[in-house]
Amino acid sequence: MAQQETDEQTQIDDDGFVVDTEDCEARELAHRERGKARPITVVGNPVLHKECKDVTEFDDGLAALIDDMFASQKAAEGVGLAANQIGVDLKVFVYDCPDDEGVRHTGVVINPVLQELPADRRVLDESNEGCLSVPTAYAELARPDYAEVHGRDAQGNPIKVRGTGYFARCLQHETDHLYGRLYIDRLSKRDRKDALRQMEEGTPRYETVPND
Repeated sequence: MAQQETDEQTQIDDDGFVVDTEDCEARELAHRERGKARPITVVGNPVLHKECKDVTEFDDGLAALIDDMFASQKAAEGVGLAANQIGVDLKVFVYDCPDDEGVRHTGVVINPVLQELPADRRVLDESNEGCLSVPTAYAELARPDYAEVHGRDAQGNPIKVRGTGYFARCLQHETDHLYGRLYIDRLSKRDRKDALRQMEEGTPRYETVPND
């Protein structure tokens, strides 16, 4: 199917932010039905530990990647997925994530840049965090409870996405991935070691890429 037949028109609200809370079920399902689930890369895979390349071609190949990412995210029961988590060295992430009020947000951000918050807006939320690329491990990590990411949509149009609470954590977590940083890289040495121990002792519930 040609890209122009499957493109979504990005809706923008009065403040210039993406409307990502409407038709979530239908949009996610459409991506997933076109896509194919791929195995998840895990900590130690080189693609996870370096900055990804900027997307420069907004074409059918990118549309197919996004579909596969939604399928992979669903198969792994995740709420966000970066392209390098399925071995692709490009700055793309998808999400299907609730906020703290239970409102579902679904979308894609390409070439994301996390915006710095002024000091008076930095309220830290210390909650448990996990990662599909560090399977079965969790650790408390303080992150701002509001996040704003600027980037592009699947057609290359500039977009802004904002979130609070759990969804804010997701936006920060996935943007970190595309710059080569896992959440465990933000932990103390002791907590990082504990997370890696949890991963070693656990069994992923989804297919992963073995590190050779």
